[in-house]
Amino acid sequence: MQSELLLLVLLMVVVASALVWLSLVMAATEGAVSRVTRASLNNLILAVQTDLDLGQFSRMKRIEKIHKVQRLIADRYATAGSCAFFRIVCNVMDGALVAGIASLFGAELWIGLICGLVFALLVAFVSILVRPRVAGASKPLDIMLAYAQITTVAVALTPFAKARNPNKGRKHGKDLSLSDDEELDKIQLEQGRAMVDRLVESNGFDPEVSEMLRNVLTLSDTLTREIMVPRTDMICVDRDVSLSSALKLFSRSGFSRIPVIGEDVDDLVGIAYLKDAVRTIAFNPAASSRVISSVCRDPMLVPESKPVDDLFHHMQQTRQHVAVVVDEYGGIAGLVTIEDAIEQIVGELEDEHDRTQHQEPEQVGPSTWKLPARTSIADLEELFEIDIDEDDVDTVFGLLTKMLGRVPIVGSSAVVRGLRLTAVDSAGRRKKVSTILVEPAGTASEDGNDEETAQQADKLPDEKD
Repeated sequence: MQSELLLLVLLMVVVASALVWLSLVMAATEGAVSRVTRASLNNLILAVQTDLDLGQFSRMKRIEKIHKVQRLIADRYATAGSCAFFRIVCNVMDGALVAGIASLFGAELWIGLICGLVFALLVAFVSILVRPRVAGASKPLDIMLAYAQITTVAVALTPFAKARNPNKGRKHGKDLSLSDDEELDKIQLEQGRAMVDRLVESNGFDPEVSEMLRNVLTLSDTLTREIMVPRTDMICVDRDVSLSSALKLFSRSGFSRIPVIGEDVDDLVGIAYLKDAVRTIAFNPAASSRVISSVCRDPMLVPESKPVDDLFHHMQQTRQHVAVVVDEYGGIAGLVTIEDAIEQIVGELEDEHDRTQHQEPEQVGPSTWKLPARTSIADLEELFEIDIDEDDVDTVFGLLTKMLGRVPIVGSSAVVRGLRLTAVDSAGRRKKVSTILVEPAGTASEDGNDEETAQQADKLPDEKD
């Protein structure tokens, strides 16, 4: 009788030890299943098939094990749920077995319960020291291959784990669990954001660096249309403009790359580069009369729905610094540069030529004012005591744009209601007009509406009034 009792106790100890091991295995597999991709398994199959040191039998066994892992990651959430369920069951059964062993030695019920609780806490402490989930995260493929058979059995015994897959129907009713790359990117992105949040909360971390890290993680969620210069703000040059005139436009606008168009913006011919125009005229001054379309380059076209991180990598690979954005109908939606993508990470970029926009109107003469481009028309009317009936624009910049019929650049001028508006300054890397000089035009029509809008935005400095 005594020997049978000892044998039973020994058996229970062995089972409890096996359950502890199984609990650690389930924890490691639970951490590994979310990090194995279908691409890595396909590459591993190719490596096994081309390994000449393996025999046919060993090769087939390895490939079969890889196929098991592929079936497991086909539904990651179900596999992870099965592992979590068995890990909890193993811990509960360990406590129950220890409580049973204590009762076999004649201990009272409350003592047996305390023994089971202490053992369960001890197993939890060992799990923290061993960190099986960290091992599963650092070597996910090895862990999944090593315990593929055990995990397959666990999944087969817990069919209810497939009942609540959070990926089902998330996107137009499609099952995103089959898209390993998208799912893994999403998991890593969420983990990266959580890590950045923890770093920011620590007082010793630079807030500027943390902001850049946040911006990097949001690049994939930002579309090109959100950072592009819209077509209404694009500075373009006609295909028939001479190189000498184009050089003056380059100088006045402050841009080194300008789209070349035909009849309208949608009739895109190419991109004119300042260095190409300078190189052509520098070695052949007679070429200044050639049209700009003769030196323009083929444009890089990108859809407006392209994520910014993909746009940045594409521009890096093709060594392009500017791209034309097209909408879903093939029309020109705007312009984007590689600096626009970089600014999403590091913030606004400015150089020594950039000037800060004036925030308040400044009187520079008896009837002459320098106004910020965003000054409202109501303020302009109040300063000069006139009535400007333009309901479709709200700012001085918008008024000048309407009079010109295109985006103004430094030097552009137009007359409205007896006032001459002249763009005199630009600010920011995009060289947008920041200051407009407003002064009496000298003469005005009887109705007070001398609409001298013949001055075009691309008129040259020596052609101005």
